[in-house]
Amino acid sequence: MTSSAPPGLSRLNAASGPGAVALLHEVCASTAWGAAVAAGRPYRRLDDLLAVSDAATAALTAGDLAEAMAGHPPIGRPKPGDPTSAREQSGVADAEREELLRLNLAYQDAHGHVFLICATGRTGAQMLAALNERIGNDRDTEREIVRTELGKINRIRLTRLAATEEDPA
Repeated sequence: MTSSAPPGLSRLNAASGPGAVALLHEVCASTAWGAAVAAGRPYRRLDDLLAVSDAATAALTAGDLAEAMAGHPPIGRPKPGDPTSAREQSGVADAEREELLRLNLAYQDAHGHVFLICATGRTGAQMLAALNERIGNDRDTEREIVRTELGKINRIRLTRLAATEEDPA
């Protein structure tokens, strides 16, 4: 590892096995994803970490995806006291929350899980449009869209983790 590694990446590399898994669980709730990413240490560069994350996301089973999605609050209802959830859903206006929650419940009935979308940088209107577009997808199509969206979320969160100097806890 070079001395120019981002501070959070150095912290991830230096963490004990359980410590690394705990750090990674804050990124993605899938046990299989966390184990695969932790096993890839040490990482010399952020790009190396992101590549392993992408491969681990691509390898997730339907059960692993369900475990990962269970760690995400519904769009329109950030997890109370969770700054990550609040930051990622900051594009949702109060007036859009009720409609997002209503459609999310319909989506959950159709697909068996929360509507997962990379909310960072999207407005509530954009998320509503995506929800309306995706609600009618079959489960297999939606599972692959969810995998793609999870990969985007994981990349954003890993980039933030790698740049963070101190333990976020």
